[in-house]
Amino acid sequence: MFTGIIETVGNIDDIIRNNDDISIVINTDRLDISDLKLGDSIASNGVCLTVSELTPIGFVADLTTETLRRTAYHSYHVGQKLNLEKAMLPTTRLGGHIVSGHVDGIGDIIELKRKSRTVDIWITVPIHLKKFISEKGSICVDGTSLTISAVYQNVLKLTIIPHTLANTTLVNATIDQQVNIEVDMMARYLERLISMNKQEYPKSTNVSMSLLEKHGFVV
Repeated sequence: MFTGIIETVGNIDDIIRNNDDISIVINTDRLDISDLKLGDSIASNGVCLTVSELTPIGFVADLTTETLRRTAYHSYHVGQKLNLEKAMLPTTRLGGHIVSGHVDGIGDIIELKRKSRTVDIWITVPIHLKKFISEKGSICVDGTSLTISAVYQNVLKLTIIPHTLANTTLVNATIDQQVNIEVDMMARYLERLISMNKQEYPKSTNVSMSLLEKHGFVV
């Protein structure tokens, strides 16, 4: 689990192609990796990656065809900048919102408006995700926890503050750029609960005391 508060911006040093899947070598820049071990999780542009190998300046992770298909990683190249965040601890301040690192879809930046210190960004998201998006709600874009300032259909507007610009890849955002989108986890589960068909839960379960005794639940 993650918070969407980016710890540093790293980059892809190498891409190793293994038939259909790939391995990527990531330079973690200023990120403290002294406590990392094999199997740990790191959010890289919003995608939860597993550390398969440690290097003096970063780590190696494997990406399956499923990950490449569902995320913007399919278009990444050597030198690509990445927002990096280590998995949260029980003592971590939840400064952003709860992020799983499981990307829900790919968004497209369709408009940018740079102001004196902030940047307004408009992003289209897959149509099936629009029900999870609301004004003043949270969304994760390339691993960054952001607040939605406006919504129209499946287009959302974000206002990026100076601190976020200085500490994430959003400072270099461009029109037509693809970004990884993860909707708010609370919204996802709430929608699932509301939409469940009541027929999935029959009124009678045919559970009796004798049945429980037979299977050892009651002594």
